[in-house]
Amino acid sequence: MTPSDSELIRRTVADDDRAAFGELVRRHQSSVRHFLRHLVPSDHALADDLAQETFLTAYRQLVRFRGEAAFSTWLLGIAHNHWRNARRHTRPVAALENVPEAASPLDESRSADLRHDLTHALQQLPPAAQHVLHLHYQQGLTHAEIAAVLDQPLGTVKSLLLRSTATLRQYLAAWQPAS
Repeated sequence: MTPSDSELIRRTVADDDRAAFGELVRRHQSSVRHFLRHLVPSDHALADDLAQETFLTAYRQLVRFRGEAAFSTWLLGIAHNHWRNARRHTRPVAALENVPEAASPLDESRSADLRHDLTHALQQLPPAAQHVLHLHYQQGLTHAEIAAVLDQPLGTVKSLLLRSTATLRQYLAAWQPAS
């Protein structure tokens, strides 16, 4: 039976079980790296360095993890803090992923146009809006989890997500089918 994150955390803290922490890293490194690559899309090496710093910090601070949020949410919060400390060297730009691939050359052209327009629309949004959209739609986090990651009030996250989505709809109105 596969141990839960809670069990792995307990083993890491109580027994200094590095293999248990290694399993936590294997489980969560993809989402942490994906989030950081969203935050610094032009510098994958920096994103990977920040991910490594995130897990080093998590290991050192694991005794402080209270379990009030999911472990993955706590990790993304650490990652976000490391990015904030490093961001004066980079400008956040939204990365566009997960646009379905087209079936025909015409569909491919239309898909490329949509991808371009969506990327441009996302870049028009403030960084905070880009981050909230990414965490919700790309990472699949709930409003409460996003609030924990970004250290923002829940109401702020909800309203920012609502406003950002509405703004994107306006920017991409030409792509919406006529009613």
